[in-house]
Amino acid sequence: MKKRNIIIHGLALLILVVMMAGTFAACASTRTHESTGEYVDDSVITTKVLSLLAADDFLKSFQISVETHKGIVQLSGFVDSQKSVDKAVQITKSVNGVKSVRNDLIIKQ
Repeated sequence: MKKRNIIIHGLALLILVVMMAGTFAACASTRTHESTGEYVDDSVITTKVLSLLAADDFLKSFQISVETHKGIVQLSGFVDSQKSVDKAVQITKSVNGVKSVRNDLIIKQ
């Protein structure tokens, strides 16, 4: 009876360890997927960049899209001058957590 309880407890512990390992693996990041923490960080970066661009009198009239993945921010949309592009990139680089900026902004002719 005692041996049986030890085996049952051992199996239960083994199952718990396997489940915990799977949970940690699901939260870890890979080359193509972000961890939960990275996703939240990227969302915060995107929100900060969008709010700063909207608050800037020079840029608020433009439709600039912002996407962030692992700290790399992609700007896209249409602006009217190189000055607008430079200003948007400068504002984006000023946000904490931005590793680099991918500038896909197009200047309208």
